[in-house]
Amino acid sequence: MLFGKKSGIKNRNRERYDRVRRLMWIKCEACGKLVYYKDYKTNHYICPSCGRAFIMTPKQRFDLLFDDNTWKRLTPPTVTDDPLQFVDRVPYTNRLAEMRAETGCYDAITTADGTIGGIPTTVCVLNGFFMMGSMGRAAGDAIVAAIEHALTEKRPFVMVTSSGGARMQENILSMMQMARTTAAVNKLHANGIPYIVLLTDPTFGGVTASFAMLGDIHIAEKGARIGFAGRRVIEQNIREKLPSNFQTADYLYEHGMVDMVVARTDLHDTLAKILAVLTKQSCTPKQINVATPTHDASKKLRGMGENEAYDKVLLARHENRPHFLDYINGIVDDWTYLAGDRTFAEDPAMGSGIGFWRGIPAVIIGQEQGRTIETRQKHRFGMVNPDGYRKGIRMMKLAEKFNLPLISLFDTAGAFAGREGEERGQSQAVAASIAAGLNVRTPYIAVNVGQGGSGGAIAIGTGDRVLMLENAIYSVIAPESCASILWKDNKFKATAAAAMKLTARDMANLNVIDEIIPEPAGGAHTDWQTTMELLANAVVKQITELQQIPADQLPAQRADKFLAMTRDVEIHQPEHIGEEQ
Repeated sequence: MLFGKKSGIKNRNRERYDRVRRLMWIKCEACGKLVYYKDYKTNHYICPSCGRAFIMTPKQRFDLLFDDNTWKRLTPPTVTDDPLQFVDRVPYTNRLAEMRAETGCYDAITTADGTIGGIPTTVCVLNGFFMMGSMGRAAGDAIVAAIEHALTEKRPFVMVTSSGGARMQENILSMMQMARTTAAVNKLHANGIPYIVLLTDPTFGGVTASFAMLGDIHIAEKGARIGFAGRRVIEQNIREKLPSNFQTADYLYEHGMVDMVVARTDLHDTLAKILAVLTKQSCTPKQINVATPTHDASKKLRGMGENEAYDKVLLARHENRPHFLDYINGIVDDWTYLAGDRTFAEDPAMGSGIGFWRGIPAVIIGQEQGRTIETRQKHRFGMVNPDGYRKGIRMMKLAEKFNLPLISLFDTAGAFAGREGEERGQSQAVAASIAAGLNVRTPYIAVNVGQGGSGGAIAIGTGDRVLMLENAIYSVIAPESCASILWKDNKFKATAAAAMKLTARDMANLNVIDEIIPEPAGGAHTDWQTTMELLANAVVKQITELQQIPADQLPAQRADKFLAMTRDVEIHQPEHIGEEQ
């Protein structure tokens, strides 16, 4: 028989069969099923049964990320192999020789040049097949050399990680690569070169604790496991069972460590969109084409008609009024949502991201209130936690690094008042956001599109130009709360609204804002198309003017603007005849 065995005698046909079988079939580590190699390759090396993304070789990564599978490999620097003369069960030199023969790579780092979305880019890949992608001297030198190459050529730099951490066989020399690679990354930031990190499965240890967590934007590949210490080590240390999703890509997203979780098949297009904005590619503005959601126009708002000021309060709160994400969807091209404060959490109450605002590449932030019961709860009615304001600060720094205009659309009743916010430093976060906005060296346009409530609004409202929609309001407290505190009765809310001078016209008279953006007759909620056209054009006009001013001069001018504000203010207050003071 063809594959018959005979004791003690090698059967060459059997060996050949086993070799062919191994090449044709791959066993999935997650579900245990055998995957036919052609299906596995066609599916971008993802298990078709359970969706587990297998580790990819550098060549496979380059083919996936670069346009048209076209790229040029860079030659890595060489180093001495075994400075510590390390021996465990096998000499370290033997392990290196074996890995080089098996992978065809000098060490764990491979770098190539190509284009992504037509943009010349350098991509550096940590090879998970080479000693688990561990980082030693050779890998550190290769990363530093790749970054220096990107700096010289002024190319965006994409780092693809897959690693178990620092290499034990090189001990302290391996640990020093954490500092060396970080120093190289700092050069990218100082020179305004985009640095994007793609975290794949698995990424752990000294890699995550250095260059892998210092990107302008962090993309986690769907299904990736990412962390510092391994799950088993943590469970042994704390004597607790960890959650099933612990250290997964989705877990890191929820905890603010990554900007997005992206399926492998979407990585090229995602990178192309991001790089187009960060490198300021030309973009033809799309036509604004939005429909106004249907609503009951005959329904009278409770309290409407008491006075003009309180009418504005009710219009600013109208349930059909467009919110942050509505403006993004209607005005912005190639929008990429960026998440997380890189410290604790992703706060959906603070929207943030990059895209083209009427053809202008920009960073855009703002409070999102939600529209349905579920989304309002998710976004906490636009009331932001400290994590959201820290995310906003991160966006300000991103805008400054790439000299992109910063656009803020604020719309909130105030910062979220809750125990968790106080525990994580709500006051400090708001204060730091105000300070960062005043200091950012890039054009900064802030627009009050609805409710400008308290410190939650001014946290992202210290722009070079502050604009306000006609029916928006700006106040230290809600008029209902003001009436309850000062008049001792909520029924004086309309009186309080008039006394507080909280309308757009009042703000212009007080020199608090620079421009009132008109709304359609009846309010923004009646005609989204016209509202968005007026808002988009007003912002473009301000950006165009501000871009004529050197960026380094903007913070001083901005500071002078706010320092001069509220001086010598004298405005008539209405009399409260017959009202109880």
